[in-house]
Amino acid sequence: MGRGAPLAVLATGLAAGLAGCAGGAADQPGATSAGFRPDYRGVETRLLSGDLVSFRVAMSGARGLPDVEAYAACAAAQYALIRGYGFARHVRTNVDEEGGVWRADAVYTISPALPRGIATIDAEVVVAACSEQGIPTV
Repeated sequence: MGRGAPLAVLATGLAAGLAGCAGGAADQPGATSAGFRPDYRGVETRLLSGDLVSFRVAMSGARGLPDVEAYAACAAAQYALIRGYGFARHVRTNVDEEGGVWRADAVYTISPALPRGIATIDAEVVVAACSEQGIPTV
């Protein structure tokens, strides 16, 4: 097959990135010992075309861009699984912060097989990492 090693590297890289967004373990989902208390305000999903999907997320309490990007990645991974696909590829993310509320409009392609490119995610691995970090999905 030959795909196992690249999948492990991709999944491990994104899972490590998500772990960095959470900042550590805590008793409450989404809360850390460093005082990180995110307020995830929801996901709006829009199918743009066959496999191209936009995820608009909003949150407060983010420490910066990586937190809101992780929230969007979690939504994309769960959506891929809901649609019966195993993978997603990040296309772009536009982020804005105003008054402490972070908003992101992220676009991903979803696919049943590992897509080309370097910004790919294994949906099952990412959803598991999101759950461990207390980041909600779709």
